[in-house]
Amino acid sequence: MERLYINGMGKINLSLDVINKRPDGYHNLKMVMQTVELHDVIELKKAHSGINVICENSLVPGNSSNIAYKAAKALCEYTKKDLNVLINIDKNIPVAAGMAGGSSDAAAVLKGMNELFELNIGIDALMKIGAKIGADVPYCLQGGTMLAEGTGDILTQLTPFSDVHIVLAKPRIEVSTGWVFKNYNADEVKSRPDTDSLIDSINKGDLKCIASKLGNVLESVTIKTYPIIEDIKAELMEYGALGSLMSGSGPTVFGIFGNIDVAEKAFEKISDKGQLDCYLTKTIC
Repeated sequence: MERLYINGMGKINLSLDVINKRPDGYHNLKMVMQTVELHDVIELKKAHSGINVICENSLVPGNSSNIAYKAAKALCEYTKKDLNVLINIDKNIPVAAGMAGGSSDAAAVLKGMNELFELNIGIDALMKIGAKIGADVPYCLQGGTMLAEGTGDILTQLTPFSDVHIVLAKPRIEVSTGWVFKNYNADEVKSRPDTDSLIDSINKGDLKCIASKLGNVLESVTIKTYPIIEDIKAELMEYGALGSLMSGSGPTVFGIFGNIDVAEKAFEKISDKGQLDCYLTKTIC
């Protein structure tokens, strides 16, 4: 095999709570993460020398700072082999949007190169490699409906929350996850998500109850600087969403819909507003 194509899947956060700050400067989190159909397509091709990254999106670096490059480099170091590869990223997940687009690409590179070069590395080892690259990479290696704790590396599989219609709307701004966590202040959080109750609702398959229990404490940071996020949430609710939330550190907002007809109409209405990148997708496991 000389070439391989693999998808890097997007994610949304049904809940995100910051438990505390760790001595190492990172934060302990408790969140429910969910894969959606929106995805990047990564072409991996064996090369004569080095690791090379190509992406037509100008916001995606083509050098060693790219997390997909770091994933390939980490595999070289782990295997102690020169795994020469061309990584071509067809970017569909918005950049710096709270949807783990970079982490999903890194996870796809880890899985894809493992297959392309017949490395036979187990998923547990891949997750350990991924955790050193980015906090969301272990989740992106598995996907589906997961409770993520610690820095995001302690994962517990939950009852699948699949085939639910989602409208995504991203204002044309990029938000740095590092900036959001640096400015997070627990005292400014007005309400915290009841993640255990959300998980119970997922177990029962109660969509309306799930939608009512969405919560993300990082909204207290991002919305303060970008109030358009709150406006988008309100519009999605006006257009029939059962619930709406900012994903991750933002600025992407998603709405959960009970049926495809309402979701399609909401997608059309919010797309017509302009100044937003909008997507109609659904959850998958």
